[in-house]
Amino acid sequence: MALHPVFEHRWDLTPKEAIALQQELRNRVEITDRYGEIRWVAGVDVGFEARNSITRAAVAVLAYPSLELHEHAIARQPTRMPYIPGLLSFREVPAVLEAMARLDSRPDLLLCDGQGIAHPRRFGIASHLGVLLDVPAIGVAKTRLVGTHDAVPEGRGESVPLVDKGECIGAVLRTRPRVKPLFISPGHRMGLEHAVEWVMACTTRYRLPETTRWAHRLASCD
Repeated sequence: MALHPVFEHRWDLTPKEAIALQQELRNRVEITDRYGEIRWVAGVDVGFEARNSITRAAVAVLAYPSLELHEHAIARQPTRMPYIPGLLSFREVPAVLEAMARLDSRPDLLLCDGQGIAHPRRFGIASHLGVLLDVPAIGVAKTRLVGTHDAVPEGRGESVPLVDKGECIGAVLRTRPRVKPLFISPGHRMGLEHAVEWVMACTTRYRLPETTRWAHRLASCD
């Protein structure tokens, strides 16, 4: 059974309206653990075609714990919003929702290429998708959007807190020794400690978790 939104909102928003909606929806974000058995983990990534005029969203569903690809879905839509840092979910989520609706299975956990609460308004794409779909979600970002952190130890699985305005908003996680770390943050229905554990559980010998690697490949290639 595919994932469908538990509620919807307009997408034809001005940047000012989108920011106001983020401020409203952030109150729905849960950063404590609320999930059951995890059998299917999904990676979510978005690319763009035709000089950014087409948004291409990919969802890859992997069996857990084998991390073997179970199914995938791709959706293409006209790009709705220009590139505005902090508002990327309004540019990407509509196509992701269409891809989710095309799945036969229902993911138990989403690992999103982007931020969860490690966002200026604590509402990145992982939080946006998690709230709309009411599903556990984690932000797995390759770069930092906000916050500061200490140096990350070089060993695999080492992490340090990511802090913004005195609030811990995520973790900077070394998934491979002496390789650039990832920026992990809760999206929805997931606490930080278990978010880090799930990312490591989905990571093999590469920097990125297998969910992200599959989704990125599907979102980037014809």
